[in-house]
Amino acid sequence: MSAPIRLIIADDHPVVREGLRAVLDTQPDAEVVGEASNGTEALSLVGSLHPDLVLMDLQMPEMDGLAAIRRIRQRHDDVNVLVLTTYDTDSDIARAVEAGATGYLLKDASRDELMKAIHLAARGETVLSPQVAARVLGKMRAPAEEALSTREIEVLLEVADGFSNKEVGRSLHISEATVKTHLLHIFAKLGVEDRTAAVTVALERGIIRLNSPRGSS
Repeated sequence: MSAPIRLIIADDHPVVREGLRAVLDTQPDAEVVGEASNGTEALSLVGSLHPDLVLMDLQMPEMDGLAAIRRIRQRHDDVNVLVLTTYDTDSDIARAVEAGATGYLLKDASRDELMKAIHLAARGETVLSPQVAARVLGKMRAPAEEALSTREIEVLLEVADGFSNKEVGRSLHISEATVKTHLLHIFAKLGVEDRTAAVTVALERGIIRLNSPRGSS
């Protein structure tokens, strides 16, 4: 049996932290190892506890979630961050992904949605809540603009082969943050929420084939 996912909850509302802990304490594959009420505390706890994943609110005192995400990813690139917030504006979503967040989930997510997102994000897989995916898709969707770009197809082929974001970036000579941005666009264009669904849909539509040749870039 694999070790449980070690988590830090970062949220300035005690009731939210207590609620999340109550949910996660019932899960045998998740362990809350620390709680933070602001970004400064979150950064400190990551340094001392070395969790697998941080559940990060965006709006917090002293240091907000975006700043905390950037610093965590700069100092501890093996620690993933899943944003858990009530904010779903285009700018919040984009800035969180650019800062280095692995996933973006809204606080009204169900227990099953939360646990699915935690497992994906802990493995470094980009994941969006259904509402966020729909919002990004709504912003991007336009006639004749739904086709994946050449680079997006290259990224998706690497993902289909089972490579992590970091491995995809190394293979294509781009940053891990750029890989996440490409995945965000892929999810939106295909109307999906995670990597597995993106590969499945792309295969079904004939966008990629598992034996497709790689590009030279």
